[in-house]
Amino acid sequence: MQKGPARGMVADIINGTHFLFVANKYGNVIETFKIAKSGSLERVSLVEDTAEVHLGTAITLQVIHMKKFSYLFVGGLEENPGLSSFKIEDNGKLTHVQSMKDDNKIHTDGIIGMFTHKIQGKTFLYTGGFQDNGVSSFRVFENGTFKNINNIDDNDTDRYLTGAYPVTGVTLGKHKYVIVGHRHHKYYDTESNFIKKKDFVYHGDGVSVFKINNKGALVPHFVLKDDENTKLKGQTRIEIVSVNNKEAILAVGTRDDASIQLCKLDENGILSPMSYLETGFSIYYGLRSHKIGEDNFLIAGSNRFDLQKLISYKVSPKINRDGKLLRHIVNLKYKADARAKQIEEAEKAFVNLKNEIPEITNIEWGINDSTEGASKGFTHSFTITFKDENAREIYLFHKAHLKLVSTIGPIIEDAFIMDYWTATN
Repeated sequence: MQKGPARGMVADIINGTHFLFVANKYGNVIETFKIAKSGSLERVSLVEDTAEVHLGTAITLQVIHMKKFSYLFVGGLEENPGLSSFKIEDNGKLTHVQSMKDDNKIHTDGIIGMFTHKIQGKTFLYTGGFQDNGVSSFRVFENGTFKNINNIDDNDTDRYLTGAYPVTGVTLGKHKYVIVGHRHHKYYDTESNFIKKKDFVYHGDGVSVFKINNKGALVPHFVLKDDENTKLKGQTRIEIVSVNNKEAILAVGTRDDASIQLCKLDENGILSPMSYLETGFSIYYGLRSHKIGEDNFLIAGSNRFDLQKLISYKVSPKINRDGKLLRHIVNLKYKADARAKQIEEAEKAFVNLKNEIPEITNIEWGINDSTEGASKGFTHSFTITFKDENAREIYLFHKAHLKLVSTIGPIIEDAFIMDYWTATN
């Protein structure tokens, strides 16, 4: 339909066949693609929005497997919000089962996050309502129909659900939890018509933990409130990095703090901060955990159009860097046809980064004067000092640094870069 973007995507296996389900945000459709062994895609289904199925501005999909059949649940941001379920046929086509229109009770206006738990053989679905400022639970039946169980509203004292955004969950021991983040409406342009309820009260940011009772209902349990030691402003993604019977490690991606905050959720449902990394770019369109062997990784994306990068991070035990500084050494070899004026301008631009990026503690530089003959054509060396790894990340993805790389890149033949930690004195 020449529309997009493909905001919500989920791949799954239905009776041995691999399918990719795509929520086309501005096409107002759900598309199904068969995934061939070669990885190529063949579209097999397109379901358009109607007043009854609530597919307008669809952005979130959740596949739920029942005993006999599998179902696709759909939510999104729209003028006619609600929650819909479709039976997934063996050929990937979707058959509408049920739609529930949003009202002033349930929280299905702006479903950006969904998660499922199975309790004593019963299946429950949990949704966050970005516009509704709350979370809801639903019982899902074997035939794909569903009914509302309970709803938790935001307040202006001890709940942080204004702009409920990511929704995930874990099972720890005998307990089941749902974790909900939010991107508060204060972070949006309140003059626009995007935010429907403009009478919100801002009293901080936090990540909410709900305990699930034996009826599948959400029960408020714990809140990790943002403070000067955490980075939780404008949460857009919450990923489960690792989980065992006793604890889970979560990564919270933030757009407004431009950080990844690691947290630990223990068996009692207490969420505590571990460490954070200031990424230097806002995390909005993506954060995904991935395990390779015994190593855990996070893959991050941004909504910054100048970034044009995906960044991967390895999650590993924190190293004590107290009393140390970080040196970032950049050695450059200019092309033979680079003019003297171009090189001089590049030198000035590099040194000027100190004035544009406050996280840089110091810049020292010089032209090679070695007499050993082992410099391999590298002529310029720049030493940048940072107080910690957060400052380095901000530098790496700072607009001024990206502009410098883009500007002087055409005259650079090669670069050799190393970092090391050293004592402050």
